[in-house]
Amino acid sequence: METPVQDLAKDEPIDLRDPYPMFARRRAEGGVFRGSVMDWSRTPDSLRPENLYAAVSFDAVNRVFRDGKVFNSHIYDSTIGLFIGPTILAMEGKTHWEHRNLVSAAFKTRSLARWEPEIVRPVVNELIDEFIDDGRADLVRDFTFEFPTRVISRLLGLPEEDLPWFRKRAVELISYAVNYKKAFEASAALKDYFLGQIDKRRSAPTEDIIGDLVSAEIDGERLTDEAIFSFLRLLLPAGLETTFRSSGNLLYLLLTHRDQFEAVNADHALIGAAIEEGLRYETPLTTVQRFANEDTEIDGVEIPAGSVIDVCIGSANRDESRWERAEQFDIFRTRTPHISFAAGEHTCMGLHLARMETRVAAETLLSRLSAIELLTDGDPHIHGQPFRSPTALPVTFTPSRARP
Repeated sequence: METPVQDLAKDEPIDLRDPYPMFARRRAEGGVFRGSVMDWSRTPDSLRPENLYAAVSFDAVNRVFRDGKVFNSHIYDSTIGLFIGPTILAMEGKTHWEHRNLVSAAFKTRSLARWEPEIVRPVVNELIDEFIDDGRADLVRDFTFEFPTRVISRLLGLPEEDLPWFRKRAVELISYAVNYKKAFEASAALKDYFLGQIDKRRSAPTEDIIGDLVSAEIDGERLTDEAIFSFLRLLLPAGLETTFRSSGNLLYLLLTHRDQFEAVNADHALIGAAIEEGLRYETPLTTVQRFANEDTEIDGVEIPAGSVIDVCIGSANRDESRWERAEQFDIFRTRTPHISFAAGEHTCMGLHLARMETRVAAETLLSRLSAIELLTDGDPHIHGQPFRSPTALPVTFTPSRARP
């Protein structure tokens, strides 16, 4: 039995297995409340913000994301920014857009079109090759956790022999909340490593993300080395953590809703709808935070300057006023845009890559494996707050066709 953690704001347990009933109760009270949907029980009182609020309705979450003047992202300078350096994640206004325009060169449409057949699909096939003859696998350990790391390393143009070292440093950096000392060491090691990769591309340009960042230029301006290696470190939590979690969530939801799984298996054109419904119903990151830059008000709740706001994407995506049967997973529902990639100027830059990676992963699995069954003896389930994904996905299957 899992032990709920305590929400100190209102003394209501936060169930790490299923926080959604709590989110629903909060929405019933209003779009915003004073308190938190996060666990502060292990945070020293001296580090806990004095004023904590949470936005839980779709309209309130959308308002906070889109009003960058009132609600800024500078809070990340004192959290993950300590480990990855200054990035567009915490920048606002003109500075944000200047950096965003420069680094967006790494995500050009023509690059995505090339990456799918040259990098993403081969990586997914290689991973399936490693377990297909066994007739069984843990799709978290053997697949969803692994493929984003291999994809990112190839998109960056890193040597194949560096992958084990790169994976270890990436995991250490992502786990900064668990071991900040290791995260600092990983951050420094990755800085030195990326600086070496940057130097190589200055003398011999390459067609990869690092090469694009080195050569990116707008109005005569180029990215500094610090901006490049800080952005590359940001790609690790952004490109690895959320993609492995969202793809795992999708596979779990389909495997536990067999009628929808069979429909997608029979018609791969439904994969896009399944991805969007998976992102709505079980977003990999339920909550981010913003800082109130000035006194303001949302839904009749006064929020003083200096407050920290939990922006609860997971609650917003199940708002009953926006979706009928919001608490049901249904890939056939009428499409209404979710907010899993945020909104406004901080909309996720990698959203098209994330969707493409997940689509290719699902297409290839369904093409190469048949009679897939989820083994439920170990009680696999989606877990966590704010990051959510399955603990395991043990399956049996019959090898199907050769590589598509």
